[in-house]
Amino acid sequence: PAMSAASTETSAPLPTAGSRVFFQPSSGVGCVGSGPITSGEDPVQKKQGKVTVKYDRELRKRLVLEEWIIEQLSELYDCEEEEMPEVEIDIDDLLEVTSDDERASKLQESLTDCYKPTEDFVRELLCRIRGMRKLSAPTKKGL
Repeated sequence: PAMSAASTETSAPLPTAGSRVFFQPSSGVGCVGSGPITSGEDPVQKKQGKVTVKYDRELRKRLVLEEWIIEQLSELYDCEEEEMPEVEIDIDDLLEVTSDDERASKLQESLTDCYKPTEDFVRELLCRIRGMRKLSAPTKKGL
């Protein structure tokens, strides 16, 4: 009897949890949205795939951007990456502010010890991050 109790316990909550999580997104899919839960799970998986792809794309954009930033900084500071001063440019942080002015001043702060003019770099960087999404979950703000 102990075993049967355990098995009903594990199998019973699953469908309800599934419908709670999956129903809203799959209703947008249309064709299978009204079907039973079993077929309803498929579009959700496809949807998740898209999300991952989008995330990968953002990640790739971010990596390209970071490489570009390092390249620019080594020119600005006129030294190799290893000798570069500690410059922290947090893209997520920049994306959190909505106005370019604020972003620019944040960047200028990061580059205070740079003796070359940084305006072009700042302008170009702001252009590049326009339309990017933050990668880290926005939840960390509340902590």
